[in-house]
Amino acid sequence: MLMQTTPRNASSTQAECRGARPVPPIRPLTGTFEMMGAPMSFGRNSEIYGEGEAADYVYKIASGAVRTYKVLADGRRQVGAFHLAGDVFGLEVGDEHAFSAEAVSQATVHVVKRNALMGLAARDSGVARELWTTTGRELARVQEHTLLLVKTAQERVVGFLLDMAARRPGGDMVELPMSRQDIADYLGLTIETISRTLTALENEAAIELPNSRRVVLRNRPALRQMNA
Repeated sequence: MLMQTTPRNASSTQAECRGARPVPPIRPLTGTFEMMGAPMSFGRNSEIYGEGEAADYVYKIASGAVRTYKVLADGRRQVGAFHLAGDVFGLEVGDEHAFSAEAVSQATVHVVKRNALMGLAARDSGVARELWTTTGRELARVQEHTLLLVKTAQERVVGFLLDMAARRPGGDMVELPMSRQDIADYLGLTIETISRTLTALENEAAIELPNSRRVVLRNRPALRQMNA
């Protein structure tokens, strides 16, 4: 819930996937959220908003990471997206949130009332263009995620690693704020398959795994070929 300000536990430069269009990192509406919004802190796994709640606010991440997800009828969780620092999320077509949102790690989020942002966009064509671009880029990410889910397990994992490397600074060193269970729920795989695939990639010298949250891309050309 938005009114919650203390943690509450809850239960690219380019997309490098086959057939993918370039999807630059989303860094939209520079200054607008900081000027209009209130910064709020959320602890790890604390809820920001729930599925079906009124979409009265729009959010921009100042630090940390956020996941959006649905709980399916059979109890499984499907992670729809990971949002990183600088990303805008929670902008809905309808009046309610289609997904729930939780902080993956400690996160600071700028929160702006949706009607205030829409009012500004109506008066300022520059803000309106940025808002349109933001929406378009989010749609492109949804489309790329859909394409990823029809690939093999190795292609899904490799595609995810390449995408994260493109979205976060650090060159070949990729820091993953999310757990392997999060990744599994995003890619539609089991956590065992994620771990097995990462180990196989390390054995092939394509990546290095210093720890569970850090991945070094040792051979990008090989990784791209695996994903071709």
